[in-house]
Amino acid sequence: MTQLTNQKISFIGSGNMAEAMLAGLLAKRLVEPAQVVAADVMASQRAHIHHTYGVATTADNSAAIAGADVVILAIKPQALAAVAEPLRGQLAPHALLLSILAGTSLGQLSAAFGHSAVVRAMPNTPAQIGLGMSVWTGTAAVSPTQHSQGQTILSSFGQELFVAEEKYLDMATAINGSGPGYVFLMLEAMVDAGVQLGFGREVANQLVLQTVMGSVQYAIASDKHLAELRNRVTSPGGTTAAGLHALEEAGVRAAFANAIRAAYERSVELSKK
Repeated sequence: MTQLTNQKISFIGSGNMAEAMLAGLLAKRLVEPAQVVAADVMASQRAHIHHTYGVATTADNSAAIAGADVVILAIKPQALAAVAEPLRGQLAPHALLLSILAGTSLGQLSAAFGHSAVVRAMPNTPAQIGLGMSVWTGTAAVSPTQHSQGQTILSSFGQELFVAEEKYLDMATAINGSGPGYVFLMLEAMVDAGVQLGFGREVANQLVLQTVMGSVQYAIASDKHLAELRNRVTSPGGTTAAGLHALEEAGVRAAFANAIRAAYERSVELSKK
């Protein structure tokens, strides 16, 4: 038994992130297919979701949210007004609205739907393989039961972190939200460098992915500071020291700081719009 047992869960939008959430909830037996309805404008996506997960689907958002205990909003932020206007005031009074829309504040969501119990979350793309990182917060109207529901849903496809103040969502957008993009760029650059040295691309790809994955798992398993772990692999006058010196000379540390700051400022800008 969980806080989601016998609860109706409705998805408004059933794209990649919504599908990751649905897959996680079903895989962990937190909900049964009969509890879920997914709304989407695309017939092909509705067919995919129905045949893959056995849940009900519809093109009618109003029908999807009727009697729902939890409504998960997983649309494009620019579609908010068009989607919310016909649904304003239609959510059940006891329902929780959980949004994964980037740059859309709790106040905007509450006003758009005429609903007070709202959770806003920032997940990331590794959620699609059950390794997501979601940072979230909620309005004062979110009850302890609804808080547990939000936590259960977000932990179904990775780790979750609740923050008491909404300002941290913009910061999270710059780190865990946009972070996979930074990592993929770094991986791509390392693979390209391996190819330049003479490795075949497939071999370079294997070397880089396993090295980075192993390093991350090592850091998770260790109780040491990241700087200490770096020092342990850096022998005086050795190859790693030479490589790290080149990275520092190129300003890689500052570049990452600037990238995260730029993403944060863009998130704040989008929130204001």
